[in-house]
Amino acid sequence: MTANPIKLVKPNRIADAKRALRHVFIRDLMLPCSIGIHHHEKITEQRVRINLDLAVLEDDQPIDDDIRNVICYEHLAKGIEEIVGRGHVNLVETLAENIAAMCLKDGRVKSARVRVEKLDILDDAESVGVEIERFNS
Repeated sequence: MTANPIKLVKPNRIADAKRALRHVFIRDLMLPCSIGIHHHEKITEQRVRINLDLAVLEDDQPIDDDIRNVICYEHLAKGIEEIVGRGHVNLVETLAENIAAMCLKDGRVKSARVRVEKLDILDDAESVGVEIERFNS
């Protein structure tokens, strides 16, 4: 009997010069959010942590030190804040999908990986949540 080899999961590389992809990211954006299915979650905001990883197509246009020629992470953060500020959502999955859809509106964004974590749910866990990846066609 032969043992099955264990396959190690490697994180996807996002920045990739051969494919002309730049990695734009936001790490550990902490926001108060009205989220959850339980009554107490609907009346009190809770802390969420959001991480965002985008694969952005680099075009032939030089950056020229001009913010208009890149994906602006400040614009992304404000977009996330606007989505969170719209009002209550039941599921972290819904919030993640809304954030990914906002990111993919820019055609230069080829993929968006979004992680949404609720930080104060389980006493014995740092966080609970979801991570999704969505693509532009």
